[in-house]
Amino acid sequence: MLTDINPKLPMRNINTTREYYINKLGFEVFGNYQLTDYLMVQKDNIQIHFFAHNTLNPIENYGQVYIRVKDIDAFYQSLFDKKVVIHPNGHLATKPWGQREFSLLDPDNNLLTFGETIN
Repeated sequence: MLTDINPKLPMRNINTTREYYINKLGFEVFGNYQLTDYLMVQKDNIQIHFFAHNTLNPIENYGQVYIRVKDIDAFYQSLFDKKVVIHPNGHLATKPWGQREFSLLDPDNNLLTFGETIN
């Protein structure tokens, strides 16, 4: 289960962002707002907010968040089953710093790294 984070990340297109986070990553829209320039999604105990940035060049976007996960292997497998593209350098692995991690890029090149502490 995800634990806690509330970042604000840039997005170019609200519909593309909403579709990716809901249909690919399993988030839900938070709130009943019908805004065209701001989106809030949630999954388990976290929310991610997005603000419109119509001139964003994804190649120059350095937005990134680190999301703590419980049972990262199951979460990774669920994304793999949905054919979510994992970052080429970010496949699930145990890191020397005691974390099991993987990363992906959303449609606007925001880097999402998911990690679980190895006991």
